[in-house]
This record gives sequence, C-alpha cells and structure tokens, in this order.
Amino acid sequence: MRAIEVRDLGFRYEGSQDWALMDVSLEVESGELVLVLGSTGSGKSTLLRCLIGLIPHFYSGDYRGTVRVMGMEVASTPVHRLATRVGMVFQNPETQIFSTSVESEIAFPLENLGLPRDEMERRVEWALKRFGLEGLRRRNPAELSGGQKQRLAIATVTAMGPDVLLLDEPTSMLDPLSAKEVLELVVELCREEGKTVLVSEHRTDLLAPHADRVLAFAGGRLVYDGDPRGFFSEQRLSELSVPRVVELYWMLRSSCRLEGPVPLTPEELESLISRWIGSGA
Repeated sequence: MRAIEVRDLGFRYEGSQDWALMDVSLEVESGELVLVLGSTGSGKSTLLRCLIGLIPHFYSGDYRGTVRVMGMEVASTPVHRLATRVGMVFQNPETQIFSTSVESEIAFPLENLGLPRDEMERRVEWALKRFGLEGLRRRNPAELSGGQKQRLAIATVTAMGPDVLLLDEPTSMLDPLSAKEVLELVVELCREEGKTVLVSEHRTDLLAPHADRVLAFAGGRLVYDGDPRGFFSEQRLSELSVPRVVELYWMLRSSCRLEGPVPLTPEELESLISRWIGSGA
C-alpha cells in the first residue's frame, strides 16, 4: 500500500510572492525510509507540513494539488483524525513538551485520543522501554538532556501509533553522540516497527546508508527522487551536506583516479581502496 501520494502540489504562504512548493508529485510506499534533502528555504519543511495537515488547516495561503496519507485526503480530513495515522517531530523538542513528568508527557496525547486506561498504560510502558526512558519516568522533562528530550518527543508521537512518522531536522540542536542515538532509533522504528519514515536531516552520514530513497528539493521543486547512491553519484556537493565518506571518495577519484560506485559507508570506501591498491593503479 502507498503510504503517501502527492499530486501537483503547490503552496504559497500568505503574504509571500514566492511559491514554497511548486508542481511536486511523489509517492512513498509503506515501510520506506526516506531522506529529504535541500538547502534552507528549498521546501522541505513545507512538504512535511502538508503531509501532516498543518497546511492547509493552520497555515494560510494558496494551496494547489492533492495530498493523501494512508488513503486520507489531507485537505478534507480533520487534523485530529490525521494525527492517528501520521505524527511529526520538530527540530526543537521543547516546542512539543509541556508536561511535568516524562510519563505524563507520553500519556497526554493518548488521553486526548480517548483510549481505554489499560491500553493507555500499555502504550506508555512500551514507549518508556522502547526509547530507553524507563529510569526517567518521573523526571521533569525540563531536567533532561537535549538527546533525552528528543527521544521523549519521538516516544510521545510514536505511542499514538501513527503509520507515518515525519521528522524535521530532529538532530539540529543535538551534539554528535545524541544525534547518532536519535537517528539509530529512527532507523529501528522503520525497520523493526514497520513505520514509514521521512526525515529532513543535514547529518547525512548517519542516514544515507540506511535510506531507501532521497527526495531533494531546490527552489520549491522536487529535483531528485531516487536511491541515495544515485544522488551522491552526481557529485551534488555545492549546497547540501553530504556524507564525509562521499566527499573523501570524490577527492580520491579526482586525484588518484579511484574507480567504482560511490560508497555510503567507510567499509565500502575501504573496499574500493583495497581493490584499487590491489590492481596496481
């Protein structure tokens, strides 16, 4: 089943002369992990807002085209119904956290869904364990580290049981170690829990090896839709953050005539270099 279908999507924010998105069409299958790339203002965040219904329900402007998520037409579906099938995590977790304990933070949206108490308790316990928050259940979220806050934000959204998870620069405020831990959880949610995941992320080192697809935006338009290796094979290094191993590959390719498919992991680059040395090039 297709989790996401977008047809001829365009959106211009109220008061702006420029289109944030224009003529965007794409499809995402259930269970895919998609890396969304683009420079600031390229349209990445606007796309995610369209997928969860913030556009057109909360942001005013000119809206064109159709967006379907899990079979629901976003423009005609109330946000509270969309929230049961698609969840979003923002770059600053503090914008999503307001309860006085970790446990109550996870429970709050479940109460809003009107779930039976036993089901709510089951989901809270699952989320605490799944995201390594069991020992923090009674802590005030304000006392947590940045990485712990982001894990709590993801846990709270995931406990609601969405089929589709959207993350908008989830590691932009985190240190490298916390970022690695958060993105590893994201990959696990896709591979082990079967979630469809779209991540707008500048730390491509951590996600490119695991992503099924890359969606790249520039000037509000979708300029690439395909596999990560194909994207980075075109040496698109000017505006976007790319994996360090890809940068090193292009340096070696130009200076030493290193040949082979673009690597996405250090192990793949090591293998290319070993074969190159073995060939006596």
